[in-house]
Amino acid sequence: MSDPDREPQWRPEIAPLEFAHIDQVEVIEKLSYGMPWSHAMFAGELIKSSSICLGAFRLGRMIGYLIVSRYADDWHIMNLAVDPAWRQRGVARQLLENFLARTAGGYERGYTLEVRVSNDEAIRLYERLGFEARGVRRGYYLDNHEDAVIMWKDA
Repeated sequence: MSDPDREPQWRPEIAPLEFAHIDQVEVIEKLSYGMPWSHAMFAGELIKSSSICLGAFRLGRMIGYLIVSRYADDWHIMNLAVDPAWRQRGVARQLLENFLARTAGGYERGYTLEVRVSNDEAIRLYERLGFEARGVRRGYYLDNHEDAVIMWKDA
C-alpha cells in the first residue's frame, strides 16, 4: 500500500491564515529560522489589508505558511516556511502557486523576495516558478550576516 502523502497528486488544503493560527505558525517558524519572527510581527501582517497570509493544512493541522505584503506596485514575499516533517512534499511550491494564482492579472509590477545565498533548494524552487536573481543584499541576515539573493518575477 502506498503512502498518499508522498504521491504526486497529494495537495494540502490552502486557506487564509487567521489569528487563531498564530501559535501554530510560531511553532513552524521556530523550527525553521534562527531568528524567528515575533507574535506581534505575524499579527501585524494579518491585520494589514495589503497582505496575503496563507496556511497549508493537512487534516486540520498546519504544515506550512506564506506571508506576502503588497507595496506600491509589487508583492514582497516576506516569510515562507514548512514544518520540517513535511518538507520535500511540494508544500512550499503549492503555497506559492496558490498565491500566484490569487494575484494573477493584477496591475502590480511583479513579485520579489530575498533568500539566503546558501539556500540552494529554495532558490531552485523560486527559479522553477519564474523568479530570477537580480541582485544581492550584502549581510542581509542578522543572525550570521549572510548575503541574500534578491529575486524578481514579472507579473
